[in-house]
Amino acid sequence: LSADGEHLNEPFVADEYIERLVWRTPGGGSRGGSEAFDPKRLLEEFVNHIQELQIMDERIQRKVEKLEQQCQKEAKEFAKKVQELQKSNQVAFQHFQELDEHISYVATKVCHLGDQLEGVNTPRQRAVEAQKLMKYFNEFLDGELKSDVFTNSEKIKEAADIIQKLHLIAQELPFDRFSDVKSKIASKYHDLECQLIQEFTSAQKKGEISRMREVAAVLLHFKGYSHCVDVYIKQCQEGAYMRNDIFEDAAILCQRVNKQVGDIFSNPETVLAKLIQNVFEIKLQSFVKDQLEECRKSDAEQYLKNLYDLYTRKRTTNLSSKLMEFNLGTDKQTFLSKLIKSIFISYLENYIEVEIGYLKSRSAMILQRYYDSKNHQKRSIGTGGIQDLKERIRQRTNLPLGPSIDTHGETFLSQEVVVNLLQETKQAFERCHRLSDPSDLPRNAFRIFTILVEFLCIEHIDYALETGLAGIPSSDSRNANLYFLDVVHQANTIFHLFDKQFNDHLMPLISSSPKLSECLQKKKEIIEQMEMKLDTGIDRTLNCMIGQMKHILAAEQKKTDFKPEDENNVLIQYTNACVKVCAYVRKQVEKIKNSMDGKNVDTVLMEFGVRFHRLIYEHLQQYSYSCMGGMLAICDVAEYRKCAKDFKIPLVLQLFDTLHALCNLLVVAPDNLKQVCSGEQLANLDKNILHSFVQLRADYRSARLARHFS
Repeated sequence: LSADGEHLNEPFVADEYIERLVWRTPGGGSRGGSEAFDPKRLLEEFVNHIQELQIMDERIQRKVEKLEQQCQKEAKEFAKKVQELQKSNQVAFQHFQELDEHISYVATKVCHLGDQLEGVNTPRQRAVEAQKLMKYFNEFLDGELKSDVFTNSEKIKEAADIIQKLHLIAQELPFDRFSDVKSKIASKYHDLECQLIQEFTSAQKKGEISRMREVAAVLLHFKGYSHCVDVYIKQCQEGAYMRNDIFEDAAILCQRVNKQVGDIFSNPETVLAKLIQNVFEIKLQSFVKDQLEECRKSDAEQYLKNLYDLYTRKRTTNLSSKLMEFNLGTDKQTFLSKLIKSIFISYLENYIEVEIGYLKSRSAMILQRYYDSKNHQKRSIGTGGIQDLKERIRQRTNLPLGPSIDTHGETFLSQEVVVNLLQETKQAFERCHRLSDPSDLPRNAFRIFTILVEFLCIEHIDYALETGLAGIPSSDSRNANLYFLDVVHQANTIFHLFDKQFNDHLMPLISSSPKLSECLQKKKEIIEQMEMKLDTGIDRTLNCMIGQMKHILAAEQKKTDFKPEDENNVLIQYTNACVKVCAYVRKQVEKIKNSMDGKNVDTVLMEFGVRFHRLIYEHLQQYSYSCMGGMLAICDVAEYRKCAKDFKIPLVLQLFDTLHALCNLLVVAPDNLKQVCSGEQLANLDKNILHSFVQLRADYRSARLARHFS
């Protein structure tokens, strides 16, 4: 049991405890098998063990009660002790308050006594100082300086303090009575000032920072303090500009001065700002002048590049960003911006005039170089009433007004030229953005835009369109080469580039100004003008295509094709004219698709398809058809319809489907004619159209087909 009692100190698990008890009891476990198991013995052991546990529980309960009583006793004693400590603490705090009040009282008395002593001592000190000043003043009055402070060079600091005060006093004295002494004091004031500046200069050369600080502090109350600062700034720059990059030299100089200026002067930010101003207005301005004046009149391109580079690029920007790290006063951003602008102001004022002049000459040169490479002499495009009248007559009638120009397949449009013009203008916009005054920026950007319009849109694109229009042959020309679609393709590509530059580079410069509406209006006018000429050229090109197809049909189509002499010996599937027309149409459709983009492709193909249909429709009505000839006509139209599918335009396909249905009227049996005319595809057509096709049949009179339409 004692062993079991020890086990009770461990975590108690009932199942394990019972297992151990059963295992120790003879006949209680599984040892010896089922024959050795003795339940009575086990029950007896359980009863005895329960009694022992009850006895142990009583003993432990008594021990717990004893410990609880002991704990309560100790708690009462601790509470009593805490109460005693609180009382003693209150007494100590009360003594502390009394002591604090006493100290405050004594401190008040001491302060009052100090004020009284100061009130007595200050007048006394002032009187002593006044007496000394009167003594020194008498020496100047007598004309002989005997005091050691004036004769001993080591006491220059004390002498400076005295002479500065005497100088202030002398200014208050009447000139007529004290002119002599005033001049002597002023002379001594000037001598000491020069001596101090010399002392400062010598200390700076030796690198004696502490001595420089002492002299600067003395000179602070002298008029020549600013001269001391000037001397410091001048000597700082001696030997500072040794590299090829003056901007980097200036940055290093300012960084070096920034580290020591606070140890020398009481107003370091003012001194540093003055140094930076001196660097900009003398060194940098001289450098900028050397860089720009040399090429200002001789090379406008280099001048603009140098001006942009110096004003905006890395060197000035890096210098400005490094100087921003220093303490230069309240608004250092404005201070540095004004300094940068001050050294460029004479160049920025007329910048835009140089820019415009250069851009005009450069653009003209790019265009001229291109036309020279083509051995082409630009012809003047006529303007005015007669030219407009000719253009209107040509648009409405397609009459050849004057000979067409053979361009030999040349579009007179060059993406290389366009890229060069746009690149020059892009650089001009960038320079305009950075070099123009904000109030002038929209107006300057608009001027650059007008030059781009003049040389790119008018002198290049519009000239190419006019030349292309003049090169379109009349619609009755045979074997005409149609190059205008190539002009359309290139003009579209170029105008996309022009539009991209308008949005990317011009819009940000004018978006919040009245010039925006002016630019948009000008752009709109240019687009409308070009679209009108493109539409005119495309229309005339389509007429030429139809004219070519007419020539093919006239040359290749024979009357015997649709009314063969031997009805039983027709071996061809479709006529030779149909083959050549379809080949020509497919070639032109492919060309239109390659030359247009977006919805323009569908629009032009629809117009071409409609004209193609009208041509075939009118062409078919020129012939008389036998039964076999009608079958051949149906085969031809089926081939035309297959060709029309390449258009991928529903309307065009529908027109040829209807035409194919009309051709069925050429072969249908007379008794079925009325039924076919009321079919789905022909029911909505005018009876006159149906009748006109039936009239083309060779058996129209013999079979009395007119009765079906009476």
